[in-house]
Amino acid sequence: MSLPVAAADIRAAWARISGHTRRTPVIQVRGDDVGLATDAHLNLKLELLQHTGSFKPRGAFNNILAVLDDIGAAGVAAASGGNHGIAVAYAARRLGLHATIFVPATVSPWKLAAIKELTDHVIVTGGDYDEAQRVCADHVHDSGAHQVHPFGVPATVAGQGTIALEWDEQTPGLDTVLVAVGGGGLISGLASWWHGDHVNVVGVEPRGSRALHAALEAGGPVDVAVDSIAADSLGPRNVGVLVHRICSQAVSHVVLVDDDDIVHTQAALWRALRLPAEAGGATALAALLGGAYRPRPGERVGVLVCGGNTDPRLLTP
Repeated sequence: MSLPVAAADIRAAWARISGHTRRTPVIQVRGDDVGLATDAHLNLKLELLQHTGSFKPRGAFNNILAVLDDIGAAGVAAASGGNHGIAVAYAARRLGLHATIFVPATVSPWKLAAIKELTDHVIVTGGDYDEAQRVCADHVHDSGAHQVHPFGVPATVAGQGTIALEWDEQTPGLDTVLVAVGGGGLISGLASWWHGDHVNVVGVEPRGSRALHAALEAGGPVDVAVDSIAADSLGPRNVGVLVHRICSQAVSHVVLVDDDDIVHTQAALWRALRLPAEAGGATALAALLGGAYRPRPGERVGVLVCGGNTDPRLLTP
């Protein structure tokens, strides 16, 4: 069965956004450098070096540029736990658009400050991402602003899929890629690119924020409780219909990791590589360090380090 986002959509997204986003590097790392009991090499794609410190500008730019001529004076609006808001505000400033960003009270001070550097129109509302999203939807209805959804629309998913397009060119022949999951737009984009190919796409979620895992178990999107150190970037309660449709066909499976393993992985990335990964950015690698995913002998594993919007002073025990 075909997916709502195809490889052709991702190629078109890459052509659309390539003048606005950064082709992020890939590095080879010995497993024992970051605390694995093996000297096998891991392949890390460093999306924390993307503009604004996360992968999010890819989807934001593609979403906006696809309808740029139709956006009016109200500009764009987005709800976000942090990183998506930073990316939308950044894209809007680059494109000369007004941006209104809605964030929950749980947003990290670090990310809130970053959004405020890019737009004066930041509204803190609700106790979590989903409540902020409802207020944003009301604003869009009343103002006519263009809503830039972080995961629930094909344009955003196709933009995130450009990561896989680049990664395939940089490191052909990977067997498996590990991808952190929040709302699921990121993993949906990568899985759409590799659908039907040889690469197994494995999702990694915090045990306390398992919206995709629950949806795949239930056979459809369901609400989950969210309580995780990574909730500001991996915190939606429901992945929605589009993400479930893609991931139920194109994702190998989802593993769950504990918050303690995420914190340990953040420290390992900082100590060994001086990479300031935020909790969500360290979650994929935590599946390896915590043992939730155990590679086969000789398996070529890629890990996406998807975000770095955190204070590095917090990464040293």
